[in-house]
Amino acid sequence: MSLPLDGRSAVVTGAGRGLGRAEALELARLGAAVVVNDYGQPGRDGSGEASAAPAERTAAEIREAGGRAVAHTGDVSDFGQARELVGRALAEFGGLDILVNNAGILRDRMVFSMTEDEWDSVIRVHLKGHFNTTHFAAVHWRERSKAAGGPVYGRIVNTSSEAFLAGSAGQPNYAAAKGGIVGLTTSTALALAKYGVTANAICPRARTRMTEDVFAGLRPPDEGLDPLAPEHVAPLVGYLASPAAARVNGQLLVVHGGMVAVVERPRVRAQFDSKQETFTYDELDALLTPHYADRPPGETFAAAEVLGLGRR
Repeated sequence: MSLPLDGRSAVVTGAGRGLGRAEALELARLGAAVVVNDYGQPGRDGSGEASAAPAERTAAEIREAGGRAVAHTGDVSDFGQARELVGRALAEFGGLDILVNNAGILRDRMVFSMTEDEWDSVIRVHLKGHFNTTHFAAVHWRERSKAAGGPVYGRIVNTSSEAFLAGSAGQPNYAAAKGGIVGLTTSTALALAKYGVTANAICPRARTRMTEDVFAGLRPPDEGLDPLAPEHVAPLVGYLASPAAARVNGQLLVVHGGMVAVVERPRVRAQFDSKQETFTYDELDALLTPHYADRPPGETFAAAEVLGLGRR
């Protein structure tokens, strides 16, 4: 019996632990050969010495289950090392069909306390890291499509966050990076569609090293699968990577605990038109101030609240 991803090859970044590990295992279970990427630093803030151990453990776990996997320990935020990562898939498995971007770090701080380095490092790993791998995968697929004279198989699954949807007061760098990833994803989806490639983003909610303090007050159940287990997220990634998802492109999906929500593009809630050539201050005051009169001071619009999903 064939599996959905038989004969396909995948790269999964940040796959040594947490979500990335679960996603790599799921892709392998569905038949894909996997390049397991993880820089291996012990601190969730990107601190500590890089180590091959996390990536090697996940790759070994896949091989022990009868799958094909190799480890890669490069830093995806480095343009050259991202090139090497895509090149590793081509060298080991003869091609690349699936790219799952998951690698990231946290350096939380309120915007008035955040340092330049705390901002730059999170944007670099999350947003630039997503761009770097996407760039080299896109180059590969475009060249393959031109050689084939038509569409080829390509799937990109990027990792955003509900911190982008609902806001996160102590994570301006993280929320901005995750919002940027959505923009990167939709742009990529449009650019690569003609080559047969899809690009989608997920907002996962899971108990991992990255979110240990967020869910500190929610204990796992004594029995059964934790509703916040990364294993709830991995099947969606497997589906988006599969031939069945050929019509799913440029989408943002929230996923956790047995729930998947497809997020709409932002819609206009109200529109105001000037009665003259352009607005004046007084006219805007007369139109907009009453519109917001019932909102408590400081309250913000949160898309995730509309979905009934809460934060993260």
